[in-house]
Amino acid sequence: MPTTTTEDPDPFDAIVDAPFDAALSERYLVYALSTITARSLPDLRDGLKPVHRRLLWAMRQLKLNPTDAFKKSARVVGDVIGKYHPHGDQSVYDAMVRLAQDFSLRYPLVEGQGNFGNIDGDNAAAYRYTEARLTKTAVQLMAGLDEGTVTFHPTYNGEEEEPEIFPGLFPNLLANGSSGIAVGMATSIPSHNVAEVLDAALLLIDNPHTEHGELMQIFRGPDFATGGLVVDSAAAISAAYESGRGSFRMRGRFSTGREGAKDKWTWEETGIEKLGGGQWQLVISEIPYMLPKAKLIEQIAALIGDRKLPILEDVRDESDEMLRIVLVPKSRNVDPELLKESLYRLTDLESRFSLNLNVLDASHTPMVMGLKELLTHWIAAQIDVLKRRAQHRLEKIAARLELVEGYIIAYLNLDRIIEIIRTEDEPKPVMMAEFGLTDRQAEAILNMRLRSLRKLEEMELRQEREDLLAEKDELEKLLDSPARQRTRLKRDLAALRKDYAEDTVLGRRRTTIAEAAATVEFSMDAMIEKAPMTVILSAKGWIRGASGHEPLDRDFKFKDGDGPAFALHAQTTDKLLIACDNGRFYTLGADKLPSARGFGEPLRTMLDIETEAQIVTVFVFRPGAKLLLASSAGKGFVATADELVAETRKGRAVMTCKPGVTLRVVREVAPEHDQVAVIGDNRKLVVFALSEMPEMSKGQGVTLQRYRDGGLSDATTLRLADGLSWIMGGETGRTRTETDLLMWRVARGGAGRLPPTGFPKDNRF
Repeated sequence: MPTTTTEDPDPFDAIVDAPFDAALSERYLVYALSTITARSLPDLRDGLKPVHRRLLWAMRQLKLNPTDAFKKSARVVGDVIGKYHPHGDQSVYDAMVRLAQDFSLRYPLVEGQGNFGNIDGDNAAAYRYTEARLTKTAVQLMAGLDEGTVTFHPTYNGEEEEPEIFPGLFPNLLANGSSGIAVGMATSIPSHNVAEVLDAALLLIDNPHTEHGELMQIFRGPDFATGGLVVDSAAAISAAYESGRGSFRMRGRFSTGREGAKDKWTWEETGIEKLGGGQWQLVISEIPYMLPKAKLIEQIAALIGDRKLPILEDVRDESDEMLRIVLVPKSRNVDPELLKESLYRLTDLESRFSLNLNVLDASHTPMVMGLKELLTHWIAAQIDVLKRRAQHRLEKIAARLELVEGYIIAYLNLDRIIEIIRTEDEPKPVMMAEFGLTDRQAEAILNMRLRSLRKLEEMELRQEREDLLAEKDELEKLLDSPARQRTRLKRDLAALRKDYAEDTVLGRRRTTIAEAAATVEFSMDAMIEKAPMTVILSAKGWIRGASGHEPLDRDFKFKDGDGPAFALHAQTTDKLLIACDNGRFYTLGADKLPSARGFGEPLRTMLDIETEAQIVTVFVFRPGAKLLLASSAGKGFVATADELVAETRKGRAVMTCKPGVTLRVVREVAPEHDQVAVIGDNRKLVVFALSEMPEMSKGQGVTLQRYRDGGLSDATTLRLADGLSWIMGGETGRTRTETDLLMWRVARGGAGRLPPTGFPKDNRF
């Protein structure tokens, strides 16, 4: 007998020959669509992602209603991952914890018992230790699930069913907000005040053509769970909601809580708490949304420790059920507004929350919507729920009317019905044929209890039929009339609004929307402790700062081969302007100078000064001061000190110098000076009016004095009435003054004459 052998199929037959990029893009697209539609973006109709929807559905199945007892969180998580959401237990529990945190959700959907984390940023206890149940808000969100309002679809394993969305009237998407990152897109929606959301929806129901500006008069903006302030302008907020994209500037609130219950506290909005002896302290009562309190305190403490905020002495956390962070200033003379502005700039007490209204519409298509478009879609979804509820109720009424009609026929022919039941082996067909009953009616009559056979029952059935017919008529009118549907929805929304009215604990607006008032100008210079110091710059460019005002003629120590070049008095809050002969000016904060305990540090390590450039002078920046600038070629101009300040290490080019020409003179012009004196290497002196000098911020300037050979030696300014003074040589160090300058006074650009007798031979004023 021949034997047959069955060969195994060749595994290479299953290989599909396809381009790698096409195969990769096709598979990645499937993953991306799954992430977008089933994980990261909320549905605009109920504002939930699948994991949150399945959590609430599982809790409803466990009958964890607000009036029932709590159950272990582990029980909920187990049901969710076992029946509906086959993902990690920790991620599901984290999602559940967030639904229970009143500092994360504006209107919590889960009521937790046990440690569900805190605003400090601490994590919740493990799910075996905590218990949970639904809140009234969650029940309102799920209202109507048993009334045929939404479509149910099988779970991942086909064993059970879950709702596609929740049909409740609670506007969860805008009320609680949402955030998520998908593939190629993200969503970021802040929480809002339910009363304002419903008022805006009611306005749109009344007039679908309402302009965006009219909506924003009712819908004021975000209302975060942790309160605080939104300090953007109304125009900026409106523009963000019109396009669906933007951001909000959030700030913590400085205020002092007074006596009263938690929901009735009054606030001193300045946040200044007066102490004895003129002392005061600042109190932070609310912090920006999603900012852990412990992180903010760490940031402030680090600023104090690093001496980056010297006007602040201490920070204390005195929070209990109410948040209270106390800030102690360095002294009572500190400007409170400057301290606030400093904290806004240097910590997360001011942060931004982005708005990206990217949601899934009724067809599961992701799109960014403006406020009006979002509310319009939500109203349409609620109208659809209303119509489906009405249609479902009509089907229930039709089924009940069929039975009631059968019961009434039975009561009218009770004796004959009893006879048929007693005498016939198969009474149902006989009853159906004789009285024209349907199968359901005959079955219901046969299952009727004996005690129902009384006259009162017949009267009740007739009344029930009338009531059902009247309800059926109303529902049919409702389904046929869009106007009636809008009226019904308005009535239902108005009833829901009562639970979240402005005078309720849950409905009271927490976040203040107000454009930031003008505050003191913030400057890091204000953060520096003001103290006297002496700046010492050596001939080789080593710079240091000594505490206090040392005598400038004392002998400072320098490295071997180095010596003095410049020494001047300053304050730690001053800026130093450093002029180089290449015409560039550099700026350095006096507080940045190294200590004078050593020889300092090379100035070129702090500033990008060219190797061949030589330092002409170092002086303290005085706002508004006028400076005389002159080059070796005899050209110059007057500059304002404010225009010489450089913002970067590379400095600022001020005096334009041609090859072979250098910046030689930088002198401050006293307010009373009205003349300029210039002397050249040829020992010729000219004096002319200061008014002939132009004010410039950059350039070569104009000719001050003409030379046949050599160049400019020195230049200065003076008051004509005081004359020209110079220090005589010798031990006396006396000063000589020449008041009669007529023979040297010429127009700007003259050649000049020899200076008065006794003028220094080095040609320096």
